[in-house]
Amino acid sequence: MAVGWSGARAGDSVLDVCTGSGDLAFLLAATVGPRGQVTALDFAPDILAYARGRQAELPKNVERFSTPIEWVEGDAMNLPFEDESFVGATMGYGLRNIADQQKALDELHRVLKRGGKVAILDFNNARENPTVDFLQSFMLANVVVPAASAVGLADEYEYLRPSIERFPTGGEQERMALHAGFQSAKHYPIMGGLMGCLVAVK
Repeated sequence: MAVGWSGARAGDSVLDVCTGSGDLAFLLAATVGPRGQVTALDFAPDILAYARGRQAELPKNVERFSTPIEWVEGDAMNLPFEDESFVGATMGYGLRNIADQQKALDELHRVLKRGGKVAILDFNNARENPTVDFLQSFMLANVVVPAASAVGLADEYEYLRPSIERFPTGGEQERMALHAGFQSAKHYPIMGGLMGCLVAVK
């Protein structure tokens, strides 16, 4: 969904920030095609190596898997790219974990071309909707964390609820994007408001 909202089209040069395992980067690659270029950035070299390995396993004879992807180690708060380098950008489940979220939005604005779009997908801070907020808290505490604990990953998931509570609401994200210089910004609640996608246009 974030890829569709990024405005990416065939032949474009696009950026995926906080790429993690590369899922959005692969979707962007399928969208921009072999004439396009995908740059995927993450601060963790081991995660980048994993994503690069996943790319190596894709079939080479399928056109949508032949798009160039450049895997870059870097900081979302200090992107190592020239101004106006990309037509579109995505970020999936990354902004919530960045120390200075305003700086990250400032940097995304800087590296996008005029008219370019960014789509930022993440959990939604639903504190303004008590019903959704309760449901989200209940699901995390009673489904997600217990399931993670069963496979020895409790620490990796127990942080989710407090990180969501600290995360700006959709309206706050819109205001932050406008402060960064974007001409428009709209936060779309999805999955009944459990998730959200901020779409901003330079």
